[in-house]
Amino acid sequence: MKKYHIVLRSLVAILPIAAFVACVSTGEVKMKMTSQSVDPGTGVTLQGVPFRLIGEPLKVGKPLPSVELIDAMSMKPVDLSKEKGTILLLSVVRSIDTAVCEEQTHYLGEKGGGLPASARRIVISRDTPFAQKRFAREAHLENLQYLSDYKTGAFGQATGLLTEKDMLLARAVILVDRQGMVRYIQVTPEIASLPDMDTAFAKATALANSP
Repeated sequence: MKKYHIVLRSLVAILPIAAFVACVSTGEVKMKMTSQSVDPGTGVTLQGVPFRLIGEPLKVGKPLPSVELIDAMSMKPVDLSKEKGTILLLSVVRSIDTAVCEEQTHYLGEKGGGLPASARRIVISRDTPFAQKRFAREAHLENLQYLSDYKTGAFGQATGLLTEKDMLLARAVILVDRQGMVRYIQVTPEIASLPDMDTAFAKATALANSP
């Protein structure tokens, strides 16, 4: 019995360290990154299983739709369509506690640190604000803004990025210019693949440096 308690205490001591390590990234891409894209409102796959995308398809050259999201840090509502004057780089993920989404968020936070100050890096998911805030703290990625679409999936429906089977968000990167117009969209055809973050960074830099 004494030996059992010693082992148990050892496990309790190790678990927080393991959880911490799981959230730490070296900044290197460990998963496949794709440059391919499908249109919002069409369909994607998850390891070959098809998922239909529902909602009003977002289009390049059109304004970002007016939708209320919740800021994970302040718990206040945010409508990105009213956030004029800066470049918005929206990294849309399914759940930040899954491997590919974690990788995408680490890449945004670590590799995206060299973007111009006028380019805001924002993570959007259907995780609760509390889960997003915990992730940001544990992963040391509090330099990003986290917005939650947890209530009704209104952002997903307003952009055509809501997956019908599980009502989560498709994996995507969206760029919005200073006037609130959508300038770039990549929706990965396979949910398990990372988007081409480097291309998104280059386009965000070009937008930030344009008059």
